[in-house]
Amino acid sequence: MAEQRRSRLDTPREARRQLVRRPAYDSETFGVFAEQFARFMGTASFLFYMTMFVAFWLAFNVAAPGGIAFDDYPFIFLTLMLSLQASYAAPLILLAQNRQEQRDKVIAEQDRQANSRAHADMEFLAREVASLRMSVGEVATRDFVRSELRSLLAELDDRDEREGRDERPEPPGSR
Repeated sequence: MAEQRRSRLDTPREARRQLVRRPAYDSETFGVFAEQFARFMGTASFLFYMTMFVAFWLAFNVAAPGGIAFDDYPFIFLTLMLSLQASYAAPLILLAQNRQEQRDKVIAEQDRQANSRAHADMEFLAREVASLRMSVGEVATRDFVRSELRSLLAELDDRDEREGRDERPEPPGSR
């Protein structure tokens, strides 16, 4: 019966209890720490402090009497300390870079959406301007109206002159 249960894919396995619990940590807090650490390692003050640390280490172990010096000439312990520092720094810097990359992706997506909205707005405004141009093309302009009024006025003046010649009252006493 147990074999039948294991072979079926639609039934979940029984949960196993872990002998040793994994440590719980807040990934956001750890990420912020990694970013701050990576920012500090990229500064001139870090380089200054690291240079002073190594210089002090070398000077102390060279100038100190034999019983006090803890790292003799090949400075194996210093090499180990610098390797340990580098082995911790590299993953923290990578974590900070990954977090920055995620933020950059979010910003890029927001920029893409804003560009899309701006493009749609520009297309709408272009259509509106085109429709206004078309409607303005159908509207009479001031110069056109003036020219039409002038031609009508000239036409009326011509008509008045023609009618005035035909219906001129005769001067009194001409009969």
